[in-house]
Amino acid sequence: QVQLVESGGGLVRPGGSLRLSCAASGTFFSINAMGWYRQAPGKQRELVAHMTRGGSAEYADSVKGRFTISRDNAKDTVYLQMNSLEPEDTAVYYCNAEIKRSLLLVTDYWGQGTQVTVSS
Repeated sequence: QVQLVESGGGLVRPGGSLRLSCAASGTFFSINAMGWYRQAPGKQRELVAHMTRGGSAEYADSVKGRFTISRDNAKDTVYLQMNSLEPEDTAVYYCNAEIKRSLLLVTDYWGQGTQVTVSS
């Protein structure tokens, strides 16, 4: 059984910072890409940031320059450092990982989501 467990969400004032973490646990061969998505009320889930195993990152235009994704492959963990937060960043943030369960089987997994609220 593979699980992604997120932490680090909360309430923060505009201009503040938060750091999200997502750790994978269970039995698997390795993890390919890891990333963060978010879903605001009434909106579709959207990509926030994504990183390959080798460290190549991509970001949504709305967060470029403010958010930084990183990962620790030894800990099977991905992080999202969020700075200069804006009310528009309010959403449930979901961790995603492409997990290689065997040499031939890659499965997409999602975390349970963590709420980020930016409000004064």
